[in-house]
Amino acid sequence: MRIQLAFARVNATARGPGALASPVRNDLVTMPSSMTTIAPLAGTADDAVEQLLDRAFGPDRHRRTAYLIREGTAAIPHLSFAALDRDMLIGTIQCWPVQLVRDDGGSVPLVMVGPIAVEPTRQGEGIGQRLTHHAIRCAEQSDDAAPMMLIGDPEYYGRFFGFDATATARWRAPGPVEQRRLLARGTTPLAAGMLAPRFPTPA
Repeated sequence: MRIQLAFARVNATARGPGALASPVRNDLVTMPSSMTTIAPLAGTADDAVEQLLDRAFGPDRHRRTAYLIREGTAAIPHLSFAALDRDMLIGTIQCWPVQLVRDDGGSVPLVMVGPIAVEPTRQGEGIGQRLTHHAIRCAEQSDDAAPMMLIGDPEYYGRFFGFDATATARWRAPGPVEQRRLLARGTTPLAAGMLAPRFPTPA
């Protein structure tokens, strides 16, 4: 069987304050797998996404530092996706607009990757990897591309996706974080600063 990754143009702005809107590319990609479809997350009900996140990470997930870094923003529509087995939601990835507020003035726009959630009974099938690879490809093709960062295990995210801690040694977060798990990919400046939400510039 083959997996069909179909993408429709999403014109609506992401739900909640601070959304950064950008068009979704109209791509059609196929690859061998099960009957899994990857589609824009905007077409999935909010409560279904929240319930999956609770099952994957527990109801106390909102206390994590990642939530503080992106507080008040909304997921970027063209970089957030759902994995569906027929009509069943089995995985999600969300990407968020954040920034590094530099100690020497100015800021660096970033895209924060995660959470990457997979239905517990479907973990180990490569669903999270496919979601992450797809989000990275879309980010690289985006007109408003920014370096991507996340909090995660360097052994995993370095091996499969090219994230590392080379540029993050002097980054700070608004909550506890192991420095070795603060990772980035792409052209990211070596700068000291605090990670914070990023909001659209007023017109």
